[in-house]
Amino acid sequence: MRARIVAGNWKMNTVPSEGVGLVVEILEKLDSKYTGDTRVILSPPFTHLIDVIDHVWEVPQISVAAQNCHHEDNGAYTGEISAGMISDLNIDAVILGHSERRQYFGEDDALLAKKVNAAIRNSLMPIFCVGEVLEDRKANKHNEVVTSQLTQGLFHLSSEEFKNVIIAYEPVWAIGTGETASPQQAQDMHKSIRAHVASKYGEDAANNVSILYGGSVKPNNASEIFSQPDVDGGLIGGASLNADDFVSIVHAMAPAKGGLHAV
Repeated sequence: MRARIVAGNWKMNTVPSEGVGLVVEILEKLDSKYTGDTRVILSPPFTHLIDVIDHVWEVPQISVAAQNCHHEDNGAYTGEISAGMISDLNIDAVILGHSERRQYFGEDDALLAKKVNAAIRNSLMPIFCVGEVLEDRKANKHNEVVTSQLTQGLFHLSSEEFKNVIIAYEPVWAIGTGETASPQQAQDMHKSIRAHVASKYGEDAANNVSILYGGSVKPNNASEIFSQPDVDGGLIGGASLNADDFVSIVHAMAPAKGGLHAV
């Protein structure tokens, strides 16, 4: 059974003291009666990682992810952070291929494939992001774009290595815009992604990989999005910076998947 996951990507927001306060508030508000077996992943800026780990390391349901890593293990790369440095902090995962990294930092599929290799090599789980811009969606090229990103970024992995991957679909036109793909649009793309994985790695791998939706998920639309059969959770941006909103989204996950019984 594939994992249900809600991950919070804080991006370049909060200073360390604010980040710690946010973690404390999230821990206070999370209620095991409503989370079921949902895995929660927090992804703060690099400056917060150690402090966040210190607060959650005894909470089995919560993991920590870095927001990026370099493709080399070491070297003269001033200002960069390697996957090995991240892994040594007992961090579980790293977000790779986010649309903002692709857009603002020119990260292409060839570079992202190297970053995926670095993550796997250092026992980090890649949360690999794919998604189309508005022009691709209007031109009906969204499936083509996303399958190409998957092929170029991930499909060099062995079947065993692929088991360590989480995929996040983020329609770029719905990130930070207030626009959201309809639940059916999200389902259609997630189903397409799963079929593309099956074409490379087989049905078992496709049925076991978690595919998250990222794109303006809010407390008022989370349940409907998460109820789609191929949506296994969310990669949450802005709403993850508000403890009440983020916890509401986490709590929406299990009921949407039929993981809790009414009392």
